[in-house]
Amino acid sequence: MSRPAVDIAFHGGPERIAELAREVEQRGGVRGLFVAEAAHDPFVALALAATATERLEIGTSIAVAFARTPMAMAYSAYDLQRLSHGRFVLGLGSQIKPHIVRRYGMPWSQPAARMQEYVAALRAIWHSWQTGDDLDFRGDFYEHTLMPPLFSPGPLEWPSPTVWLAAVGPRMLAAAGAVADGLICHPLLSRSYLAEVVTPAVTASRAQHGRVSEPFEISALCMVATGRTEEDLAAAVAGVRRQIGFYASTPAYAPVLEHHGWSALHTEAHTMTRAGRWDELGDLVDDEVLATFAVVGELDSVGSAVRARFAGLADRVTTSMPYDADDLLALDLLTGR
Repeated sequence: MSRPAVDIAFHGGPERIAELAREVEQRGGVRGLFVAEAAHDPFVALALAATATERLEIGTSIAVAFARTPMAMAYSAYDLQRLSHGRFVLGLGSQIKPHIVRRYGMPWSQPAARMQEYVAALRAIWHSWQTGDDLDFRGDFYEHTLMPPLFSPGPLEWPSPTVWLAAVGPRMLAAAGAVADGLICHPLLSRSYLAEVVTPAVTASRAQHGRVSEPFEISALCMVATGRTEEDLAAAVAGVRRQIGFYASTPAYAPVLEHHGWSALHTEAHTMTRAGRWDELGDLVDDEVLATFAVVGELDSVGSAVRARFAGLADRVTTSMPYDADDLLALDLLTGR
């Protein structure tokens, strides 16, 4: 593992993705296009990207697993694998309890154990479709025991989708090592946290489950602040500071800050959000914290810095630009235009 391959993240509406996907594939140098589940359904956008391209990998980064049953997720992912001719990566994340319970109206319990079983259920469903074997999955959280021929899409010409898991804490990292084909690192990521916490935890879990010889990819998300003008760059830096402040306020991401001795930042940010002071979060992020979690610079220089940031540690790196940026900005910084 030397310098990682690079991927593009897309956050816009589905009506814009086909044109971008074609441009990404035409330029070359970018391995994949990934869509997050936020304000839009990622599977709709990726269906359009799949039919607009021939070689580019596509995937979710992430789809919210617990917003759907394994069966519902299995159909969407399987159809995208079919549409893309085997180029689809299913990236799954748990989200946090308030979103699952209050936004999606779905159950929440033991997220790491539930996620590990969720992936096992997906694989059992796909195996049934690929082989015609009876579906008989019985777990602690999910049970799938009915698959009449009318409801089976049948075998694909390609393997079932690759599954990556998003993880930060030790339990979810262990789940990723146990059942996934890859790991999606959270954007609040430093080189030392990846090297000293994330990788050892995943490696230990893979060894425990006898999976060391199986293919496994680590995908790092890298926050980037850049722009085409000085004004754009300043706005990008402010946006990244706010995003880091938001992440810092979330208890699930506190271990990353604790690793660097910045527990007080989490406490202050969390207190601020409870008081509704969202617009002030960026003020908590000083230059040292910014440089630890983000690449900052002019458009013509940040591309090489993104590639170098996790060199030797990650197989792939995806740009994360949490501010108002045009669709081609990430592609331009990675391809040198």
